[in-house]
Amino acid sequence: MRGIAVIGNLSRDTIDGGAPRVGGAPFHAARSLRLLGGSSRIVARCAQAERRALVGPLASLGVRFEWLPAPSTAAFELTYSGEEREMSIADTGSPWTLADARAVGRADWVQVGALTRDDFPEEVLASLARDRRLALDGQALVRPAATGALVLDGDFDPALLRHVTALKLNEEELEVLGGEERAVALGVPELLLTQGSTGALVLARGVRERIPVRRIDTADPTGAGDAFLAAYVWARAAGHRPGSAGRHAATTAARVLELTP
Repeated sequence: MRGIAVIGNLSRDTIDGGAPRVGGAPFHAARSLRLLGGSSRIVARCAQAERRALVGPLASLGVRFEWLPAPSTAAFELTYSGEEREMSIADTGSPWTLADARAVGRADWVQVGALTRDDFPEEVLASLARDRRLALDGQALVRPAATGALVLDGDFDPALLRHVTALKLNEEELEVLGGEERAVALGVPELLLTQGSTGALVLARGVRERIPVRRIDTADPTGAGDAFLAAYVWARAAGHRPGSAGRHAATTAARVLELTP
């Protein structure tokens, strides 16, 4: 296989009032991919001013990566109460361009780690989907690119989904989109519904398969969804069927949480 790529903006995250730290799909996916090996590549963006603080922790994971400069860096504030979280956006970051997309190179699958709805315009997804399969995080559909307290909505462009092979939605995102039946009606070939510590569902080719997970007690589940999707994409590129890839993803995400300090 030609391997996989994970792309997205790095973010500056403040969690439960702590010191700012690196976030975003490229970092959390790399936490998963370092356990899996193989041909994986990260393409991550942030502003030059944050490069040292955010790219350093990514580089330390040992996964091959490329950094791209961006006009601004996304910034989030997160507060957890068990598995429930509240979030606000201090800076939305900046959208990817067609020039950025060209840095992805050869890959069988690309994990598109959007932080907001504006991160990946439709024309960029179309470019990325040429000769590749895309796995999209549901944040690209329901998170408006607006500062302040995060309020999800379903006002997305359906044209985005014609380029997508796999779509991951968490429980909150699924509710915003109207539930499982309406999510299936979106027509994405592979639908991944993550349900926190209770497991996940994989719906593909008319088959609905429940994926159990091993419960991990952690005060900080940030990035678990990105880790899950990275392992799913890795497994699909390695030849696993959707259900098998889902089980592999759940096991790997649990291991990532176990290793969280």
